[in-house]
Amino acid sequence: MLYDALITDVRRDDSLDGVRFAALDRVRWLVDSLERQRTEFRRATGHEYRRSRAAGAAVQAELDGRLAACADEEARAAALCLMLATRCDRTGWWEYDAELEPLMSRARGWTPDEVAVLLLRATERDMGFWGARALELALDAADRLDADGRRAVLPWLDEAHARLGDITMEARRRTALAQRLRTLLARTDEARLPEGLVPADAPWAAPLRHRATTDPSPGLARLAGHLASLSGPRPTQRWRRTCLELLDAADARALVSEVLRTLAEDAPMCSRRHGAGNGWLSADVHHHYVVHDRDTDLARGIVWAAALTGGPAAVAHLGTLALRSGGVQNEVMEDLKLAGAAINALADTGDPGSLEALWRLRSRIRHRALRKQLDTALTTAAGKQGITPEQLVERSVPDHGLAPDGALERQVGGHRIRVAIEEAATVRLTYTRPDGTTSRTAPTALKDGFPDTLRELKALAKEVRATLSAERARVEALMSAGREWPYDEWCRHYRDHPVTGALVRGLIWEFRDADGEWRAVAPTAGPPGRPERVRLWHPIRSSADEIKAWRERLVAARLRQPFKQAFREIYLLTPAERETGGYSNRFAAHIVHYRRLYALFKERGWQANFLGPYDGGHDGLARGEFGDGEWRACFHHEPAPHDYPGHARVRRDGPGPLRAPGRAALAGDTPGRGAPAGLQRGDAGRRPLRGRDLHRDRPRLDRPGPGPSHRVLADGRLRRADGERRGPA
Repeated sequence: MLYDALITDVRRDDSLDGVRFAALDRVRWLVDSLERQRTEFRRATGHEYRRSRAAGAAVQAELDGRLAACADEEARAAALCLMLATRCDRTGWWEYDAELEPLMSRARGWTPDEVAVLLLRATERDMGFWGARALELALDAADRLDADGRRAVLPWLDEAHARLGDITMEARRRTALAQRLRTLLARTDEARLPEGLVPADAPWAAPLRHRATTDPSPGLARLAGHLASLSGPRPTQRWRRTCLELLDAADARALVSEVLRTLAEDAPMCSRRHGAGNGWLSADVHHHYVVHDRDTDLARGIVWAAALTGGPAAVAHLGTLALRSGGVQNEVMEDLKLAGAAINALADTGDPGSLEALWRLRSRIRHRALRKQLDTALTTAAGKQGITPEQLVERSVPDHGLAPDGALERQVGGHRIRVAIEEAATVRLTYTRPDGTTSRTAPTALKDGFPDTLRELKALAKEVRATLSAERARVEALMSAGREWPYDEWCRHYRDHPVTGALVRGLIWEFRDADGEWRAVAPTAGPPGRPERVRLWHPIRSSADEIKAWRERLVAARLRQPFKQAFREIYLLTPAERETGGYSNRFAAHIVHYRRLYALFKERGWQANFLGPYDGGHDGLARGEFGDGEWRACFHHEPAPHDYPGHARVRRDGPGPLRAPGRAALAGDTPGRGAPAGLQRGDAGRRPLRGRDLHRDRPRLDRPGPGPSHRVLADGRLRRADGERRGPA
């Protein structure tokens, strides 16, 4: 019988068992009606479908009538019975929200023990998704208690707050329920922190726990609740104003700065000691993490509170925390929410040091979502400085303390250690002994006598390499942007910069005088006179003879450019491509070595899925952005036929690259600039297609397909990814 099953199921061997049993006895008729309802439901799934459906409807009508006639005491007992009977068979078939809501809304005279039963039942794991609604109904009943009643249910309110993270629900709903629980707890004891608000065993929360234990106060409790209410990467202006007021009221500015330091620098949490870092990962899988999933909102609030009040010290800790939780350090599990909060807080500090910190993050973080937040953060920081995002990037490139010639020397124990950028591509660490001999490896005297200094200089060389690599990619992307600079600004942020200058001095630049004529100047040479404007030289604006002359000049001078500029391939539009207007079959059906192709995607900053024998792995789409985001290129490819294992085939009439926002276009439509950089060059060491390559057993270029208007050119450098031309099977 259902009554016996419920008695067994709801027994907890605690002080509230009497309340549970009394409620079931008080509305025994309801238990019998629920049993009849379940019996008719089981019959409705068999041969007696029509009769059982009619009988079930009659039982439901009788049940609704009896519930509508319940008075306060019987209504409370019926509500308890329905709550206890919900999902009592551990399935989702029996949920009584339609019956419970009207009962709960009109029932009066709730006792603390009855509310305690509701709270405990709502937060039990077997309630699943329905637990959120059950907790809302339980809190409605708790709201009707007087001060003594709320004080009596304080332990169960605390327990409900601690269990809130285990209930399956959407984040916004969890935040609202947490706020309701904290409000009820504060009305009972203003100085008491709710159970579970500050994690009991997390090392990063130790300063906050110590303060709450040694010096509890209503101000600190309100501040902790406010910090935990932040459920997004960026708080509202109202949240920030309230945070500053609460920080001053609780005298907690130093406290949040210390907690931020522990988040960034102290040892991370370990699954063996603190349990798994989230609900889906088992503690048996050994891992380290910064913050548990259920404590992310509190950690984000602390990050923003410290950013609003911390100054330069907070900038350093925010940058370290973003790197630590952004997936850069393999020994710590990534936390995108915490990393996003640190990135956005950095942009909002307004401190000059935040520009360099954001630049370092941009050169090291590879996660796509975080890179989008970094772009937004750079735009925000640029607005605070009154400059454009492009100018901000230029001005935030770190110099790492290098001299204008791109070198740094330090005397250590009679040895001279030199960190220098050589040939715009290499960062070398050399050691000169007291006798004048040099070495590329550290002498034993330095390893034994000055290990910390040696470690510091090696770390510096690694940072310079990362900055140099990022700058090479950024300056190369300017080839498709068509930007111009005032001469003085270009000198300050490009030519004379210790890192960027090592790159740009190997490029061809064009200078415009007062007469308005552009003149190209060879690498390492200075412009004649006093020019007004500067821009990168691009072969798309030059004749074939001029391009040939520049190439011969570079070869004769044995100059190696940081990237392909004079030797940059250009693909002129064919009549067929001009006719299609939105896509090209120039490279259709070409076979390329797939892993090399995918490596090129990643090296050049393209976003692409990986082909393979799994769902979504049979159709590849690579995307790249050029011209400061004005152009987007797409390259459609697919696994090659079985005759070519490990290769990919370029699709015909596939969504292939290039569109400007709001319209479809081919590369030749861009006035004065030509195609974006990624569409103009082949891979280094591989030549572009020749005319005869286009006349094989492949789809004809003069027969455009019916592709949609947003489909465009494929990236020319992908044609020769395996150094071999092969046709399809």
